[in-house]
Amino acid sequence: MVTDGRSGPEEPAATRGQTSIADGVVEKIAGVAAAEVPGVHALGGGGLARALAAARDRVPGGRTNVARGVHAEVGQRQTAIDLDVVVEYGVPIPEVAADIRENVIAALERMTGLEVVEVNVAVNDIHLPGDDAPDTRLA
Repeated sequence: MVTDGRSGPEEPAATRGQTSIADGVVEKIAGVAAAEVPGVHALGGGGLARALAAARDRVPGGRTNVARGVHAEVGQRQTAIDLDVVVEYGVPIPEVAADIRENVIAALERMTGLEVVEVNVAVNDIHLPGDDAPDTRLA
């Protein structure tokens, strides 16, 4: 029998027990929120790593990894996020980074109830116009 007075039939059901949120859940929420920001081309590293990930995403039956380029450290009440992003050429990077922080913090705090202590944004590449166009050079 528990006698510490913190649980039992007289306590509201919502306060009986704990809720834990996996790092992967927080990473997915942060990834989707970051990708929604105008000026963000992709999440994850640049160059070859991004090309290989894009190829994996096109495999039949595969799914896009919305948490690519996102790392979360999740505690009982707080979380910290590290994001690797690729931005579109011409966008003001400090403004995009600020918008990413705002959107990620709002989404995580609303959906998880965790306090977001920091969102670190690393811009690893810039997407240039025509980067996605097929290579039409002669071999």
